[in-house]
Amino acid sequence: MANTFSQLFVHVIFTVKGRANLIHESFREKVEKYIAGIVSNKKQKLYAIYCMPDHVHILISISPSATISDLVRDIKSASSSFISLNKWVVGKFSWQEGFGAFSYSKSQVDKVVNYIIKQPEHHKHQSFKDEYLELLRRFDVSYNEEYLFDWVES
Repeated sequence: MANTFSQLFVHVIFTVKGRANLIHESFREKVEKYIAGIVSNKKQKLYAIYCMPDHVHILISISPSATISDLVRDIKSASSSFISLNKWVVGKFSWQEGFGAFSYSKSQVDKVVNYIIKQPEHHKHQSFKDEYLELLRRFDVSYNEEYLFDWVES
């Protein structure tokens, strides 16, 4: 009997509700480890994660039996509860609706991992809005401005 073989790498990006800077350095790594556990428990593989104060980048390999929407929903739901239960923010923490998902080939994985783990340096030179719009353009993703993340200009 034949098996299913795949190699699917997805770069997922989602933001804190209202793009508030709520993921503080004091607990950032705990949130990253918690999200890594969610990905692992869902039988997917995490290659890189970085939680910026207002958004998250994740690179995962995903099996064909999993759906990206379900995985991201589970990550956002469980991690927002985790952040709220630990009282790292005032009130209830939540992620903004929606996410970006961009696929990469195996030959690009190291470059994407490096890009994700160097997010703080990257954002010294480029805003999140510019970064996200650049990804949408680079991947030729059609979008309506009305349905993009809430933008916070600094």
